[in-house]
Amino acid sequence: MCNLYSLKTGDLFDLWTKALKLPVVWEGQASNVEPKPEIRMTEAAPILRHVGDHAVVSMTKWGWPGPKGPVFNFVTEGRDFSASDRVLIPTDGFYEFTAPQAGQKRKTRWKFTLPGDPVFWIAGIVKNDCWTMLTTAPGPDIAPYHDRQVVVLPAERGREWLDLSRPQSEILTALPGGSLAVERDFPPPEPAGLFG
Repeated sequence: MCNLYSLKTGDLFDLWTKALKLPVVWEGQASNVEPKPEIRMTEAAPILRHVGDHAVVSMTKWGWPGPKGPVFNFVTEGRDFSASDRVLIPTDGFYEFTAPQAGQKRKTRWKFTLPGDPVFWIAGIVKNDCWTMLTTAPGPDIAPYHDRQVVVLPAERGREWLDLSRPQSEILTALPGGSLAVERDFPPPEPAGLFG
């Protein structure tokens, strides 16, 4: 399951404002979002909520305490999130892991991105002042790599989750096949023609 993702920088507030059609503000003291090529469980990272007439960004810890460790992913099926503290987790890519490649000891790491969206969302909720990513059955792009996947929302669809402007059963699903791009991140692919 997804326990690692990335967020590059750029004019994020401008991107988020255009995508959500809401002015974006910081909760509390203003801060900058630094580039993070790897955001791991239990680290603080930016999340967005719809509060009044704004999208409010806060730096919040990933994974609330659970009996077997941090709850970093949360199953959506059979649950009602209408009364939950719904948030968006901004990302430019997330990772899944498979068995090691031949001759490797570490698992193979795959990075998934959403072509056309330099930054997109993962649906989440907050509990005990920590957030978690919501998961669903895998779509065709993720199924070869994992039996579950995080709920990925294109930039322009993030507000549907914040406001539940459509039924959650329509929002909390996998994207159609061919929506996500994937590349092997580790071990790095050999340069073309190196051994040819």
